[in-house]
Amino acid sequence: MKRKELDNRCFSLVRRGCGHLPEGMTALKEWESFYVIVGSSAGALIGLQFVVMTLVAERPEARDPRLATAFGTPTIAHFGAVLLLSSLLSAPWEGTPAIAWGAVGMLGIIYSGFVARRVKAQTGYEPLLEDWFYFVLLPLAAYVILVVGAVAASWHPRLALFAVAASALILLFDGIHNAWDSVVYHITTKPKSRE
Repeated sequence: MKRKELDNRCFSLVRRGCGHLPEGMTALKEWESFYVIVGSSAGALIGLQFVVMTLVAERPEARDPRLATAFGTPTIAHFGAVLLLSSLLSAPWEGTPAIAWGAVGMLGIIYSGFVARRVKAQTGYEPLLEDWFYFVLLPLAAYVILVVGAVAASWHPRLALFAVAASALILLFDGIHNAWDSVVYHITTKPKSRE
């Protein structure tokens, strides 16, 4: 008798779709093309950022490693987080991926603290309020949204998926802004005269 009940329960879960996903998480399938686009964009932008860093490296006065770790590395890390999120949400999960995207969010929150420390510690550039917003606060907000979405996934799965998408877009567009800001900075600043 117990075996038959178990078989019926499993059959009803499979019939609802997506294995053991909670009600509403079946909508994850509908997000597939979104994450293909966002993930591909993040991957391409990572490659473009490498090109930018190579060009910047040819300027001897721009080779301050503290500047690169404060302003260049976070851009790559955020693009990488978007690529990771896109991969996680495109994988054929049997359960909810909320734990995985929540872990990405927690790691991002911790990393944002490291970035804030690096921005404050470097001496090659005096960060403006705008720099603090785009390099520290906005990414931190995106990672907090990820964690909140992971917690809310069991109660409001549809809303949680929009939270993940919003977080991915915030990180993607923030990375685009930061990469462009870095290029403009290096193009418009005059090289220091060598002594």
